[in-house]
Amino acid sequence: MKLTEQQEEMIRAFVEAQGVKRPTLCDDLVDHLCCVIESQRAADTPFEQMLENAVRELAPDGLAEIEYQTVFLLNSKRIIIMKKLTYFIGFIGSVALAAGVLFKLLHWSGGNQLFISGFLTLLLIFIPFVAFDRYKVAISKALSERLKIILGATSAIITGIAALFKVLHLQGANIMLILGAFIFIAGFLPFLFFTMYKKSVS
Repeated sequence: MKLTEQQEEMIRAFVEAQGVKRPTLCDDLVDHLCCVIESQRAADTPFEQMLENAVRELAPDGLAEIEYQTVFLLNSKRIIIMKKLTYFIGFIGSVALAAGVLFKLLHWSGGNQLFISGFLTLLLIFIPFVAFDRYKVAISKALSERLKIILGATSAIITGIAALFKVLHLQGANIMLILGAFIFIAGFLPFLFFTMYKKSVS
């Protein structure tokens, strides 16, 4: 039994309300849902219930997740290059940091420069890259999940810079340390445990 134009418009409005922004994907999802509902249509089942069943069968995690996966597949090469770059930077930063510590322990020249450059590479490049990658994964999820990532990365960067300022005996270390701790305690931790609680009861 064919759907009416009004019902097709209701399906399109539902798909758009789910946050699907790519027009071609939106059309494909609407066509697919229409076909599923028409093929499984029963006289005693309300249209809204059939739509809900069709969406649950197609995308248990929501239609926005399909768009994310589509974008991921279309940009997989670029994403893979970015991941390689991110972890290469993390590797270089870690090696420089560890070598700096070793050089300082052995009283070799260049220890401070290696330590600082490695520490800053991890702090100002690697951590933001990882946080951005995690944010893209969580962009279709709840606001609390995204805020957890942003606040966690921010508190880590500020606290890390404060620690470096402490080591180098630079001014402003205490203020940044307090700010980083405040963001961690009042911002990151509440969202962390809130998302953990949601996952435990879902």
